[in-house]
Amino acid sequence: MDGLIVIDKPPGLTSHDVVLWVRRLLGSEKTGHCGTLDPDATGVLLVTVGKATRLFPYLSGHDKTYRGTIRFGFSTDTYDASGRPTSPESPDCPDENAVREAMRKFEGRISQDPPPFSAKKLGGQPSYRLARADKDVILKAQEVTVRRFELEAFRPPLADFTAECTSGTYMRALAHDLGRLLGCGAHLAGLRRTVSGDFGLADAHSLDEIRSRAEAGDWPRLMVPIEELLPRLQAIRLDVEGEERARHGNRILPGHVLALPDGWREASSGQDTVFRLVGRDRRLLALARPSHDGEGLSPFLVLCD
Repeated sequence: MDGLIVIDKPPGLTSHDVVLWVRRLLGSEKTGHCGTLDPDATGVLLVTVGKATRLFPYLSGHDKTYRGTIRFGFSTDTYDASGRPTSPESPDCPDENAVREAMRKFEGRISQDPPPFSAKKLGGQPSYRLARADKDVILKAQEVTVRRFELEAFRPPLADFTAECTSGTYMRALAHDLGRLLGCGAHLAGLRRTVSGDFGLADAHSLDEIRSRAEAGDWPRLMVPIEELLPRLQAIRLDVEGEERARHGNRILPGHVLALPDGWREASSGQDTVFRLVGRDRRLLALARPSHDGEGLSPFLVLCD
């Protein structure tokens, strides 16, 4: 019951709706999602079950890839097709070259204002509640990185695009800001997340498939085991004594390691480096950082009983 289910989220459901659906279906109280998708958006949603929920910071912080459609001509209050128009429709649509040139200006490290209709907190309340009450919502700009923002097809007034970006980037805001830069207004007409971290659509399962597998009693086959998560973190395999020390969160010394991987000394020199501590059977025991003296590892997130 500890792992990750990669879901192809359908339109019309919030990410929280999907989590509740999984919780009821599997009977697991410990469930969560890693990276919100708007109700109208579809695609890769990572849902954690059991102890994997504790790995949220490491599963949600990776880059995302999207395919979507932008509608030029007018902006909306939600920055997408579900909102109310906030500008009259412009009869002038930019040409393809102007769109491509403008999109390139959003690539790289940029400052982005989150949409007023978002889950960002303002005065202790989600900003979307204040926006629905017609209150002024001014959210603090955040630094994000857009690695790629490319036009795939231009069908005025629609533009299909692909975007790769860091976690926390709002595609709705990107569409809105693009329309503002071009002077014609724009909003996000459709969005599909194709990649989230190490997982893509090829790994994703529909809700119907998950329900069918659950009814047949073999839904665990859809789950990515907790041992296979976080492949980017180097694994340190422990001996018997090291396993016991990891279970209690005690310091791990080189003598407790079965085999130090190549480059361990260099990797462990930085206090921000995180390792996976695994047992002799490859079971994930804990996450650890280098101790301050650089001679051992200090577990900070124990995942085994």
